[in-house]
Order: sequence, then structure tokens, then C-alpha cells
Amino acid sequence: MQEVRTWIPYCGEAPTPEFWLSRWNLDPVLWAGLLMAAALLWLPGRLPALSGGQRLSLRWAWVLAVLLYVSPLCALSSAFFTVRVVHHMALVLLIAPLLAHGLAPGLRRLPAPLWPCTALAAAAFWTWHVPGPYAAALSSDAVYALMQLSLLATAAAFWLALQRSDAPRALAAILVSTVLMGLLGALITFAARPLYEPHFASTLGWGVSPLEDQQLAGIVMWAPGSIAYLLAAVWIGWRWLRAERHRGLAADAA
Repeated sequence: MQEVRTWIPYCGEAPTPEFWLSRWNLDPVLWAGLLMAAALLWLPGRLPALSGGQRLSLRWAWVLAVLLYVSPLCALSSAFFTVRVVHHMALVLLIAPLLAHGLAPGLRRLPAPLWPCTALAAAAFWTWHVPGPYAAALSSDAVYALMQLSLLATAAAFWLALQRSDAPRALAAILVSTVLMGLLGALITFAARPLYEPHFASTLGWGVSPLEDQQLAGIVMWAPGSIAYLLAAVWIGWRWLRAERHRGLAADAA
């Protein structure tokens, strides 16, 4: 009989249904970073260069970070690959664009070419959902930190590049990103067997098979991920059309 390995990732051992709501992450390093960020974002007189909207974006990013890394959702991601996928998608589709918007003034001199940033973000997302690198991240806190930081940094660079690009190129980059995320989600959904060793046994106590968990994770990546990119495309397209209309009205008035 094959030995089943016990996985204890950064968020802790996979919880059981009776105890997962009590599993808050008390990592002192994480808490120190969050408290320092909270002081910058909420104490008066801090970060005066930011506009109200940029400060609000960073505050929402902070709240989401607490939800992902401190709340019991963190522990639940040790049990379910689906929750881990939700975690990663929240990181790249919510926190990353919020950071890109909030930190835009400080990143003004940072180069962010659209297509290299698009490729890097897609490569990072695909790499960390390959079974080998994924298992490595759940075996080592250092590799886990590398996974989280690389996903966040490349996604933030992608959203920053979108902000700096004209609408047609931005829409094309979103289309490419949507297709690539959907393709990865489809491959995970239709895999014939469980692929992610850390979750071979972690879901059984919940009455869910690892293959069922994996299939749901792929669907979550496939459908909601596409919807998130679609909403971004609609927003960019709407702003583009509004700008074109204003330009036309100005030309008529002249």
C-alpha cells in the first residue's frame, strides 16, 4: 500500500469540519507586516501623495489580504484545492489590480511593457498550478512565499501595464489572459485523475473526493476567472467609447 504523506503547508495542516472556523493564522511576521501597512493606510498624515481613490484601493487590498491569509479561509485552502484556486484568483484578479491602482504614483518610473507583463503573469499562474511546483509550495514556507509574491507581483505588473496602454491593446491582452486562464481551468477540470498530491487525502474528511475537488477548482478557474476579465474588458471598453464620444463632441464644437 502506498504511504500517504502528511502535508503541513504555510496555512497549517488541513482542518476538519469541526475545527476549521477556529483556525486563524497568528504568524507574527505576517501580523507585523499587516499592522505596519494598516498604520500607513489609516493613520492621518501618512502617504499624502495618494488620492482618496488610491488610498481606498490599498485599504481594500489590505482587507482582502487579511481575509486570505489570516482568516480560517487560509486553513481551508490547505484542505481544498478549490479554495486554494479561489485564493489565487482573489490575489491576481482583486488584490493585484487594487495595488496597481493604489501604488500607481510610486510606480510611475517602473517600466511595464504590456505584452511581456502579460506573458509573465500567465507564466507565473500556469507554473504554480503545475503539480510539481504546487506540491513544492505546500512543502516549504519559503517556496510558498515565492509562489504568493510571484503571482502578486506579475499580476500587479499586468494590471499596471493595462492602465498605461491604449484601449485596443489592453482589450487584446485581456482576451489572451482570459483564454490562457480558461485553458488551464479546462485542463484541470477534465483531468482523468487527481493531480495535486497535497490534496489526495485532505478532502476526504469532508466527504469530498480529491478528483471532485479538483474538477470544481478547474470550473472555478474557468468560469469566474473569465467573468472577472470580461468585467475588466467592459470597463475599459466603456471608458474608451466615452472618451471617443467626448472627442467627437469637442471636434464638432470646434
